[in-house]
Amino acid sequence: MKKVGKEGSVLWFTGLSGSGKTAIALKLKELLESRGKSVALIDGDDIRKEKHKHLGFSREDIRENNRLIANLALEREKEFDVVLVPIISPYREDRASASSIIGRGFTELFVNAPLEICIERDVKGLYKKALRGEIENFIGLSPSSPYEPPEKPDIEIKTAELNIDESVDGVLKFLKDRNLL
Repeated sequence: MKKVGKEGSVLWFTGLSGSGKTAIALKLKELLESRGKSVALIDGDDIRKEKHKHLGFSREDIRENNRLIANLALEREKEFDVVLVPIISPYREDRASASSIIGRGFTELFVNAPLEICIERDVKGLYKKALRGEIENFIGLSPSSPYEPPEKPDIEIKTAELNIDESVDGVLKFLKDRNLL
């Protein structure tokens, strides 16, 4: 457990589905824990399945999901050294709101992979379903549900150019350089 009075860090991973957010977060969690850090992982998919089942993918529901996750991250920040939040979080406005809720401990981490690469990876088979018309308004694919890339993220990891280990190393270097570890 975290020491009383110590402020943690919240790494808010944003990027398209299939960009590598969760893969990087899981590997980073493992490495940080092996170095004695307490780490919480708030996975956007898990939260939607377990806690926010009532929310769909309308603009309002996405906003509410992001707000609820930001509040959960703020709570966990008090207990853990690092809170990892891999979530699509497609709208700049919602990420700015999350930053405002969380405060100084918030770090926006853009996991940048071009749409074509994410479609190729299609780890969950969601792009195939969306392209067949089985999922409407799929974020980043549908004009009605755009993904708004961060204009000035705190850190950007280009997963089309870096493998998982290089991506995690980039995040670790960033955290060390900013004295967040």
